[in-house]
Amino acid sequence: MEREPLRENDELKITKVEPVFLDRYLLVEIETDAGITGLGESGAWGYLESSAVAIEKYGRYLAGKDPLRIEHHWQYMYRSSHFRGSAVMGAISAIDIALWDIAGKHFGVPVHQLLGGKVRDKARVYYHVFGNTKEKLVNGVKAAKELGFTAVGHLTPFLDEGHDLPYFKTHVAKIRDAIDTVAEYRDAVGRDVDLCIEIHRRLTPTEAVQLGLGIEEFHPYFYEDPVTPDNIDEMAYVADKINIPIATGERFTSLWDFEMALSRNAVQYVRPDVCIVGGISGTKKIAAAAEARHVGVVPHNPLSPVSTAACLQIAASVPNFALQEYPTGEDVPPKSDMITGTPVHDGDGYLIISDEPGIGVELKPDAREKVPYTPREISTGSVVDQ
Repeated sequence: MEREPLRENDELKITKVEPVFLDRYLLVEIETDAGITGLGESGAWGYLESSAVAIEKYGRYLAGKDPLRIEHHWQYMYRSSHFRGSAVMGAISAIDIALWDIAGKHFGVPVHQLLGGKVRDKARVYYHVFGNTKEKLVNGVKAAKELGFTAVGHLTPFLDEGHDLPYFKTHVAKIRDAIDTVAEYRDAVGRDVDLCIEIHRRLTPTEAVQLGLGIEEFHPYFYEDPVTPDNIDEMAYVADKINIPIATGERFTSLWDFEMALSRNAVQYVRPDVCIVGGISGTKKIAAAAEARHVGVVPHNPLSPVSTAACLQIAASVPNFALQEYPTGEDVPPKSDMITGTPVHDGDGYLIISDEPGIGVELKPDAREKVPYTPREISTGSVVDQ
């Protein structure tokens, strides 16, 4: 949406902040008295209903205020109460993204221009692969290569099985089978595709070290979340004993979580989720902290195309950006039913970074009807860290 810049002393005002539930996602629309609408997304996907309540609460604070005072509003929301967590940070993130979207549209430039301008024109991405059998996963890796992707992620050596299936293997079978599975992934694509190995936090620190040493010869791009994020020292223990880069951070909710991991050398690729660490504002600060330690940035993005569009603003403007998660492997319903401006894959493993004003996407007028909300319920079955 393009418009003439406002006259001097003519101030924008926020008129409405509305949570929008679509499919499995929670978006936010922020309207202004100038007719500019900003779009954002909350990444608190396990607690979206709680995050929506926080959005409404912050919306009452934002009513009548200038949307261009982004940092001030971020600090006020973050520091306005004593308790935070994923639902609250998801709300702050959604609002922050929407405010940057408004700012870009107001000035007639993409958000990345406001962040210092582009350092690249396209962002390398990794394709999602799922499967509850080894055959499906190996075929998924091959299919990604055929589609032109040079990196594959969400790639588990333990299969994508539901909680309803009891899991037991002897220790030696668990570790050896996982090593053999990674070997099959590498054999399937040779040196043409990077493998992003996803553990989903299901190993103990000692198991994570044994598996990491066992798959080192296959040169994974990174080893993601081998242990839970509850104790950063445990992640540092694993990182210190293996020779594969650790990627972690998708469950972190603030700059300070990342700083603790960075200070302990527990991470070689930070994985901030722009929709839960404080939006574009929070992610840019995390990237700067990582840059000071020569650590790469791989934004977490299992969400809607609004999240993808926000992530691409970071990819465009952050010098230490390394790789972008791109969840096309689960494109049901089609993301294009939700928004206009869907990022374009160039066929060679990259998304083209848009130069449209704001974050470059708009909610389709009929999106609410075409993509109704499907709440995420708590699944039943075995207790497992994931």
